[in-house]
Amino acid sequence: MRSRLLSVIALVGVIVAPAAFAEPPADLADKLNAHSGQPLPIDSIDDSPVPGLYEVRLKGGNTLYSDGDGKYMIVGDLYQNADDGMINLTEQAANQRRQKLLAAVPEDQRVVYKPAGEVKAKLTVFTDTTCPYCHKLHAEMSQLNDMGIEVDYLAFPRMGPNSDAARQLARVWCADNRSEAMSAAFRGDTVDAPANCSAPIAKQYQLGVESGIQGTPAIVLPSGRMVPGYLPAKRLASMLGLGDDSNG
Repeated sequence: MRSRLLSVIALVGVIVAPAAFAEPPADLADKLNAHSGQPLPIDSIDDSPVPGLYEVRLKGGNTLYSDGDGKYMIVGDLYQNADDGMINLTEQAANQRRQKLLAAVPEDQRVVYKPAGEVKAKLTVFTDTTCPYCHKLHAEMSQLNDMGIEVDYLAFPRMGPNSDAARQLARVWCADNRSEAMSAAFRGDTVDAPANCSAPIAKQYQLGVESGIQGTPAIVLPSGRMVPGYLPAKRLASMLGLGDDSNG
């Protein structure tokens, strides 16, 4: 890891000349596509903390860095050697974007499990009712709620928005009581829903892709940090800063 990081830092020093912060060149996307030989799925291009180096975000959630001519690219994370240690600036930026994307999803488009008492913390979880580890996490819902943790589900059918899992999730989202319907789906029970109901499954699946979600469960902390895969309820509580007194 250290040798790889030093190589990236050295490469940045070679390709980046001292310069003031500036807006990315308007034709940088065209130059990147011309040099790469095939179209890149570019979502956006922004300035980076390194003068002359630009952050290129791809639609799948990945990030690369390019000079202003699109001739040199760095694929990997950008770190800052700060006084208190190495800071992963790429991950930091991804967390902030993820946090902003999720904040735009209203509560009435989520499946929400709230604690009976005070909400001490909240998790957003991209889930799939056909995913074994999603079942395992859902089995600990009462434990999470008892510790004051609200869990908001968003849909991420692993096989895509036209899969059987997507149709099952759509029935959950269309149910009168979504939380009861979600628990029923995890139990393997049939969930009834109106035939003409429109659910935001495809939209949430795309949101997951843009957020860098590649599998389920994908747990997002309030900071925007993503935790891929299952973690026990007590471990999640610890990550949220809730200790043994979380039960009140």
